[in-house]
Amino acid sequence: MIKLITAKERHESKVGDWLSSHYLFSFADYYDPANVQFGPLKVFNDDVMLGNSKLPDHPHAEMEVVTVMLDGEITHRDSLGSETKLKAGEVQRMSAGTGMSHSETNEGDSTAHFCQLWFLPNKRGVAPAYEQMALDFMDNKDRLTPLVTGQRVLENVLFMNSNSTVYYGKLSQGNDIDFKTFKIRKTLVYIIKGSLLVNNVEMDQFDQLRLEDLDVVSLHGVSDAEFILVDVPALEVNF
Repeated sequence: MIKLITAKERHESKVGDWLSSHYLFSFADYYDPANVQFGPLKVFNDDVMLGNSKLPDHPHAEMEVVTVMLDGEITHRDSLGSETKLKAGEVQRMSAGTGMSHSETNEGDSTAHFCQLWFLPNKRGVAPAYEQMALDFMDNKDRLTPLVTGQRVLENVLFMNSNSTVYYGKLSQGNDIDFKTFKIRKTLVYIIKGSLLVNNVEMDQFDQLRLEDLDVVSLHGVSDAEFILVDVPALEVNF
């Protein structure tokens, strides 16, 4: 199965004039019973946060929260005592487990752009944990760069409590990448910039493609493109 969801089909939500979000799945004020999750992936939000603004402290539990920083900088503070700057090219993973809270602040004047993904964990009741890594993933051309995974065969990545992997891809016009998968896995591709041809389906900026029951996901750069690819187990996790 291959399903294209165009940019205009995303749900848009605004908090005042300082936070603009596009939801790929049911979240907050948006609910569609046919669009609740994709395997264990429950949330995929594309967020733009203006300078000198703050998302106040809020709780999480029994969720793996991944933040991929694309532009600008935000400050992370949490109930574990962490206080860090998350900059473009860096990735953050929170295992909320039995419960933790955090806030996100854009303390500068520049706009921050990031994607945040939430995964249901493999198991409940783990101790809360936080991790951050500078991967400089945006410098890698014509390849997929693994950012966060629960599959320990990969190195130099953040690890999460989900049998899933988040990749960042940068593909030049005319070049190709073949992502090998399995019929027991699902793949989601979300375009940040540019356009792709994925398994003969044309995709433009902010489109997403959900693919199932395949052996290979074939990506071709129609123009220079940047995208996020998420590999998840086909079996849905529900708590």
